[in-house]
Amino acid sequence: MSAGPIFHMVDGAPDPVAPFSHAVEQDGWVFLTGQMPFTGTANDSPYPEGIEAQTHQVFANLRRVLQGLGLDLPNVVQARVYLRHFDEDYTRMNAVYASYFAPERRPARTCIGVSGLARGARIEIDFIARRP
Repeated sequence: MSAGPIFHMVDGAPDPVAPFSHAVEQDGWVFLTGQMPFTGTANDSPYPEGIEAQTHQVFANLRRVLQGLGLDLPNVVQARVYLRHFDEDYTRMNAVYASYFAPERRPARTCIGVSGLARGARIEIDFIARRP
């Protein structure tokens, strides 16, 4: 019988914009809440301009959460990307996204166009990771 889930709040990761944990872990699976492109830890920090800069910032914030849990991008098995301006940003986001994963180790992924994201962000990404 497995222990119950562990609810993680990671020091140095951006403050939540809603009532959630940075990650929830169960049986070695780690579910990371979607991160926004905040440039600081305060949830009213500015976003950088443009989809490329926002994608890089989201990855930096996701990596803060992963590293706070002793994990990193090679542990990621699934990603969901949410784009507010899908047709405009999809190709440029993909170019940045691809730079974070080795071609032979890319997580499963879904990319979804949405009508809005918190505080007008262009992008949000969430992850599922697995402990070795």
